Amino acid sequence: MTAQPEHGPQDGSPRGQELIPRPERSPEAVRAALARVAPHRLGEMERNKESALAAALRDGKIGHLQHWLTWWAAQVEIERRPDLSVRQRDALDAVHNSTSKDDPAFRRGMDELDAVMEEAKRAVSA
Repeated sequence: MTAQPEHGPQDGSPRGQELIPRPERSPEAVRAALARVAPHRLGEMERNKESALAAALRDGKIGHLQHWLTWWAAQVEIERRPDLSVRQRDALDAVHNSTSKDDPAFRRGMDELDAVMEEAKRAVSA
C-alpha cells in the first residue's frame, strides 16, 4: 500500500486520523486493505468479484471488473477514514430508524449515503 496525499472532507471539517494509508488501485491491494479495516466483508468482496467476472465474461466487457474495483476501493476508503465511516453509520441509522420512505429522515439519510459514496469514489479515482 502506498500513502496518498491527504484530502480533507468535502465540508472542510477536520477529520480523524486515517486508520491505514490509501491502498494502490489494484485488486490485491484493495483486498489487503479491506482485510485490515473490515475483514468481515472479505466474503462479500469475493462473491461480488465472482459476479463481476461472470458478467464481464458474459458481456465481453471489462467495465464490470472496473466498476467492482472502484466500488470496493470506495468501501475501503469509507472504512479507513473515520469521518466517512461515522457519516455512513449515522446515515444508515437515520434510514433504519425512519418510519417510512416518505419520512424526511429517510430521504436525508439516503442522500447522505449517496454523498459519502461519491466522496469516497472521488478520493479513490483522483
